[in-house]
Amino acid sequence: MTTLDASLSGTFAIGGDLTVNRLGFGAMRITGKGIWGPPEDPEQARATLRRLPELGINFIDTAESYGPYVSEQLIGEVLAPYAKGTVVATKSGLTRTGPDQWHQLGRPEFLRQGAIQSLRRLKVDVIDLWQLHRIEAHTPRADQFGAIQQLQQDGIIRHVGLSEVSVADIKEAQRYFKVTTVQNMYNLVSRKAEDVLEFCEANNIGFIPWRPIDGGNLESTSPAFKAIMDSHQASASQIALAWMLKRSPVMLPIPGTGKVKHLEENVAAAAIKLSDDDFKTLDAIGRQG
Repeated sequence: MTTLDASLSGTFAIGGDLTVNRLGFGAMRITGKGIWGPPEDPEQARATLRRLPELGINFIDTAESYGPYVSEQLIGEVLAPYAKGTVVATKSGLTRTGPDQWHQLGRPEFLRQGAIQSLRRLKVDVIDLWQLHRIEAHTPRADQFGAIQQLQQDGIIRHVGLSEVSVADIKEAQRYFKVTTVQNMYNLVSRKAEDVLEFCEANNIGFIPWRPIDGGNLESTSPAFKAIMDSHQASASQIALAWMLKRSPVMLPIPGTGKVKHLEENVAAAAIKLSDDDFKTLDAIGRQG
C-alpha cells in the first residue's frame, strides 16, 4: 500500500525558522472556473482542505486574487485554528475583473489593504509568509518594496516572498527586506528559472515552483520516461513531482487540486525515491521536451 505522508518529502525552514514539509498544497483550484467565484463542488473543496493535515501537509499557498478572496475564506473557515506548525502563505499584487483576467496592481495602499484583509479571512494574527504576486511596472519599485517593508515592521507579515522575478529583482528587493521565498514557474520541461533556482539554493531561499507537474505527454512520447513510471508504479505527475523534490533541497512544490483523490495521488509522490540514474535520465528528457 502506498504511504501517504508529505513528511517523506523532507523539510525546509522558511526564513530559517518556519520548518515545513517540502511537498505543500496550492489552493488556487478550490475556486470556480477561471479561478473565479466559489468552487463547483464546495463540499469536495472543504474535504480536500480537511485532508491536508491528515496527510502531513503543513505548507499551504494561496492568494487574495484566487476567487478573488474565495480560497482564503475557505482555508480560514475549514482549517482555523490551524494544526501546530501549519504555514499559510498568501499573495497580493494582482486584481481581478473576471474569470481568467489578472491585472497587476502594486500601489502601496492596495498592498497594505490586501495584507490586512488576508489576515481576517485566514483568521491569523500575522501572515507567516506574504508574497508580492508580481512587481508592477507602473508603480515605482521603491514604493512597492517600501510598503512591504512597513508591513513587516508593523508585524502584519512575518516573512516576505516574491513571485516571477529575476536574480536582479531579488537582489534589489533585499535592500528593503529579507527575501525568504521565490515563486516562479518551473517544472521538468520549463527551465527558464534555472538561474533563479540556483541563486535560491546558494542563498537558502525557498523556491516554490508553480505549475510543478507540467510535463507535456512524456509518458507517451518518451519510452525512457514510461520505463521509469513503470519501475516505480507511478503516474507521470508523480514522477515529475519526485524529480522536483530531488532537484534541490530548497524546492517546495505546491501541486494544487480541489479533489481529495487527486490530492492523495500528489502526496504519494513524496514516497518515491528516484535513483541518481533515474534523475539524470528525467533531467535529459525534460530538457529535450
